[in-house]
Amino acid sequence: MAGISRRDFVKLLGAGGAASALGLNAGCETVPKSSKAAPRVVVVGGGFGGATCAKYLRIYDPTLNVTMIEQNANYVTCPGSNWVLGGVRTLTDITQNYDALRSKHGVNVVQDRVTSIDATRRVVSLASGKTVEYDRLVMSPGIDFRWNAVEGYDEAASELIPHAWKAGPQTVLLQKQLHAMPDGGTFILCPPPMPFRCPPGPPERASMVAHYFKAHKPRSKILILDAKEGFSKQGLFMDAWNELYPGMIEFVPASKGGKVSRVDTKTNTVYTDEGLTTHKGDVINFIPAQRAGEIASKSGLANEAGWCPVNQHTFESTQVPNIHVIGDSAVAGALPKSGHSANNIAKMTAAAIVSLFRGVKPPLPSHVNTCYSLVSPEYGISVAAVYRLDEKGVLKGINEAGGLSPKDAPRLQRVQEANYAQGWYKGITQDTFG
Repeated sequence: MAGISRRDFVKLLGAGGAASALGLNAGCETVPKSSKAAPRVVVVGGGFGGATCAKYLRIYDPTLNVTMIEQNANYVTCPGSNWVLGGVRTLTDITQNYDALRSKHGVNVVQDRVTSIDATRRVVSLASGKTVEYDRLVMSPGIDFRWNAVEGYDEAASELIPHAWKAGPQTVLLQKQLHAMPDGGTFILCPPPMPFRCPPGPPERASMVAHYFKAHKPRSKILILDAKEGFSKQGLFMDAWNELYPGMIEFVPASKGGKVSRVDTKTNTVYTDEGLTTHKGDVINFIPAQRAGEIASKSGLANEAGWCPVNQHTFESTQVPNIHVIGDSAVAGALPKSGHSANNIAKMTAAAIVSLFRGVKPPLPSHVNTCYSLVSPEYGISVAAVYRLDEKGVLKGINEAGGLSPKDAPRLQRVQEANYAQGWYKGITQDTFG
């Protein structure tokens, strides 16, 4: 990696480092006491974006009244869910709770579902019938799917042919299907078109399934039918597949018949080449095209493309004032839709909100992202980058900052990167939920 070391990336995750860089005093009272009621910030969504933002709002300014609304009692992380399919971790291992946010950081965590947002009155309505008022609102609703974008694949179909792109019950369903598959069977993986959550996720999933097959069903095959021409870290993944799983994984890009046009759940068949070619699988994992979370669209935050445009300095919506959209739903320039990006954006957005309450200009952000992928439990690869605003206010990658795992790295480095991946997961979940 050039320009910034892995150690520096880890430092950027910490509260103290981030606070110092942004001119804030973490853990100290930052807003002068007055008779005026504390500003109210409501955060919708408890994933890597929402939970991090709620936590860091309280770290940067403990006088803030912060409420986080999340419909689930626990959060099952998408990072690490491929490892569950490979038998490297269990679902329990990747399930996080909000105890520390409540007890340690003073966040009011409300388990409920947001049904509507009145941006004029600044009121959030909940499924329970309750309402919550805000001065500023942070939306971190994640992604939803474009059901029926491909013929035959709607929400009901996902109970037979899982997407497993929201971790939890879908992960368990796909894992059960893989365990029940006969040795010598075919697993078909169908990644979505861009943009989508976690670009390196599908090839890592293929890798983890291959790891499971190698140990338990060595005669089985994996067919990747991709709606795109390529994928993140493609060269590194394919070199590793040739080394670890020779002859097991076949990748078919869109131009060579990889784009799925129809799904038949009754026969476990997908159709490509506009329906002219059929592929029957013992297990199929179809990942649909994606868009911003439903509540974001319902609230007028999404554009015609289905994503939420924001001021990339503060992540305030360009369509609805006093609402910030972070995480996967936001249009964030060159930043990928990843857990690491969501965590980093959340901290910068928390700093921007504190600055706006103070009446000062928010500091210019510098964002980082790193994506580790396991090809096997002892073979890891990664990509990392730094992003800053250009003259047009769009987040762009900085040349010579970050980097990619070397193509010809010695095996020891692959083992070290696999260890780094496990350490990254532990660090980012502690930083988000701890």
